[in-house]
Parts: sequence; structure tokens; C-alpha cells
Amino acid sequence: MKLYPINTGNFKLDGGAMFGVVPKSIWQKTNPADANNMIDIAARCLLIEDGDKLILIDTGMGNKQSSKFFGYYYLWGNDSLNTSLKTYGFHPDDITDVFMTHLHFDHCGGSIQWNQGKTGYEPAFKNAVFWSNKDHWTWATQPNKREKASFLKENILPIQESGQLKFTSIPTGDTLINSELGFDVFFANGHTDKQMIPMIRYKGKTICFMADLIPTVGHLPIPFVMGYDTRPLLSLDEKEKFLNIAAENNYYLFLEHDALHEIITVQHTEKGVRLKDIFTTPEIFN
Repeated sequence: MKLYPINTGNFKLDGGAMFGVVPKSIWQKTNPADANNMIDIAARCLLIEDGDKLILIDTGMGNKQSSKFFGYYYLWGNDSLNTSLKTYGFHPDDITDVFMTHLHFDHCGGSIQWNQGKTGYEPAFKNAVFWSNKDHWTWATQPNKREKASFLKENILPIQESGQLKFTSIPTGDTLINSELGFDVFFANGHTDKQMIPMIRYKGKTICFMADLIPTVGHLPIPFVMGYDTRPLLSLDEKEKFLNIAAENNYYLFLEHDALHEIITVQHTEKGVRLKDIFTTPEIFN
């Protein structure tokens, strides 16, 4: 097995929205804001090469939205999904599976692109199976008013229309052991219903793709929950449970949205679970 970080493009979000009720005087120590209160956000996805499988976890925003849409998110940097794949010698047609942690636009937008004539949409990975789960798919296609702006139908419905959609199993507890793609999956419901956190066993380590359960290092303290979460009190419980397990088992946490930190480990302290070590992806993947 080989792992590759796939940087799909950086953007900015309002720091207050990213940290909810936590005062700016506290969160800006780890996530400094610009003059407009915006903080740097990455869209760092993960590619797994395992035998004849080439599995992409999340796909970033994509590039099919309008300039007005992207203007809200202050795109920065030169990374894109396709250029990142090319860096490692891969093409979108090589992808066999796309695993979507959840269907918010910044996690699945790159799954769908304009067709050649810009008359409609098509999968960006024509040979891939796209994986979600049935409960989250229903949640996304029949969205509540709080999340409706994050579930864009042009990112979601063409996947089903293509015939390339499959659903993972849903565990009776919170963890799916040995999913259809070979890794374990922790299910979390605080941010959105049935968000999936992949846990990949790699060279004696467990690499956890944190998605929006822990988006940045600044979100490690349990009360530091995003304003975007639909069930913030549930997020508290899920974070605490996961971080305790991560500290006890020395999990390596792959941070999708932290623009400065790629992979971290955590440890128990008097203040709770906190940062232990910081790694670059080459230090862990090579």
C-alpha cells in the first residue's frame, strides 16, 4: 500500500464560523485571521494505492462553480485536484473508488465536472465507484434548511444518475470494521448526519482522515466546535471519544483542512487530549 496527499486547493473561511462560541482572542493563537476575520483552510485529500485499487478520499470543491461562488471563499495557492494527481503520475481515469466522507461542497465538489460542451454534468472519475452511505445520502438529498447551502444538487445528483454510486454498510455502533474498501470507518453525527472518518492501517500505523470531526489543530480542545455543526453537543461527545482512543493508540491524524499541519498525534494531558507531535506527509508516507 502507498499513500499520497492530494491538495485540491486552498480557501478561506470566517474564523468565527469555524470556531463557534470560542472567542477570537483564543482561537487566533492557532488560526490567525486576516483583516476580514478570514482564516486559511486547506482541502487536503488522500489517495490510497492498494493493489489494483486507487482510492481517493474526498475531492475538494472542484472547479465548476461560478466566479461569484468562488469569490465567497477567497481561493489561494496553485494546487488543484488534477495537478496533484499528476504530481504522482496518476490521471483521474485511474481512480477506481471515490470515498466521500460527507457531501458538503468542499468535500465532494470535485467528484462532478462539466461535460465537454458545458451542457450538463458528468463524473470527474469515469471509471470510479463513488461511495457514500444511505442515511447520509438521504440527509443530503432532502436537506434541512441549515445545511441546504452546503448540499449542492449539481455535486450530488449526477453521481446517482451516472450509475456509479454505492453505499457502505452502516454499523450498529459507531465504527464499521473492515468496510467494503478494506479500512475501518468511524461514523460521527454532530457535524452532519453519518459523516465517515476512514481509519487506514499503514505500515504498523493507523492513519485517520479527520474530515470535519477535527478540521485543524486549533480544534483539538473538546469545546472548540465549528459553528457549521448541526448537533454541536453531540460533536463534543464524539470528539472526546475519538481523541481519547487516538491518544491511547497513538493514531496519526491526517488533517484535511489545516493549511499548516498535515499529520499530528495527540496525548493525554491535565487539560485533556492535546497535540503531541507534528509530521509532514513524507515523514509518515515514505
